[in-house]
Amino acid sequence: MLVDDFTVLENVMLGIEGAPLLGEATAKARTHLAELSKSYGLEIDPNAVIHDLPVGLQQRVEILKALYRGAEILILDEPTAVLTPQEADQLFLMLRRFRALGKTVILITHKLREIMAVTDRVTVMRGGAVVATVDTASTSREQLAEMMVGRKVLLRVEKAPATVGGVVLDVGHLDVIDGSGVARVKDVSFTVRSGEIVGIAGVSGNGQSELLEALAGMRRFTGEVLVNGKAVTGAHGHALARLLRRQRVSHVPEDRQREGLVGPFAANESAILGYQDDPACNGLILMDRRKIVSRCQSEMQSFDVRPCNPGLRTAAFSGGNQQKIVLAREMERDPALLLVGQPTRGVDIGAIEFIHRRLLEMRAAGKAILLVSVELDEILALADRILVMFDGRIVGELPRAEATEAKLGLLMAGVEGHA
Repeated sequence: MLVDDFTVLENVMLGIEGAPLLGEATAKARTHLAELSKSYGLEIDPNAVIHDLPVGLQQRVEILKALYRGAEILILDEPTAVLTPQEADQLFLMLRRFRALGKTVILITHKLREIMAVTDRVTVMRGGAVVATVDTASTSREQLAEMMVGRKVLLRVEKAPATVGGVVLDVGHLDVIDGSGVARVKDVSFTVRSGEIVGIAGVSGNGQSELLEALAGMRRFTGEVLVNGKAVTGAHGHALARLLRRQRVSHVPEDRQREGLVGPFAANESAILGYQDDPACNGLILMDRRKIVSRCQSEMQSFDVRPCNPGLRTAAFSGGNQQKIVLAREMERDPALLLVGQPTRGVDIGAIEFIHRRLLEMRAAGKAILLVSVELDEILALADRILVMFDGRIVGELPRAEATEAKLGLLMAGVEGHA
């Protein structure tokens, strides 16, 4: 909602200049903005150009815009999705100050830790209806999770030590240039071994998505990629994607609706996307519809997809069940390497618990897993090693035992030397 080439001050006053002459309006706006910044602890250079600011400060400008317009109620929808832990803490400090001045904050989030840290009252919705409203001080994360799902949920991820084998994925000096000629991934090198989960952490927009898409055959890249010791750099586009399938690489894309499913298709059709040439899906001449439906039914039962109806239109399933359809399709093919992006984005706590358990089962079975997630809690819970990306580069690598939110947050903000 910000104009990239405008300054902070110009964005804040845009549309409500308040005076016929811009010079007079700007002087008044500058004074008012300085007062707001001091009152709410949102200090920022009014002359800074938006495209030069990190995303955390851009969000601060959005909040100042609302305050400048005299907002008494501030509604924030998943506000920490693009913030480092340190930036999230600064946001919560501002919200407490906003509350202390008699204002109202409505925070929409699925992160229980944030609810417990910053709210006074919490309303829980399930299935489109309000199921409870409670004082935050009188409840707990476990109770909130149970209300959200309708049953008890295990919030802790319990995993055995990794039994690590040989290198399955070997990436060397990989670069990705987008269609506009902008470098999105810059000289990235790493390995993933069998029996381990390697997590890639970073604020959204720092090259993680492009890296995952390149490794899945969706983007052109330069550099070296080996799967099970075999180079896969000689092809691109559909040919590369087919080659990766033959090397037993499965891919759960970040955006299930845009990249993982076809909404108007029946679930059994979405469940074979990318695998339609598999002999298990075909007869002598035509596709074997009965085999396809039967396999889909089995996958739906295994992944608890509701309703368990292979003929139902894909778009008719909830987001969590759509995600399970994608996960079942990719995980049930016995991959050697699973590339998985944002596995729990937009799903409820119960589905998160289920998805985490299945990923750990694959790890225990000796699969190599590359996990990209903006959820730092998820990375810390699942990963055995953590790579941090900033501005298209890997700026740090930490074994899980040494990783903390503080260390990762500094790396995510581009402060190197903390690995």
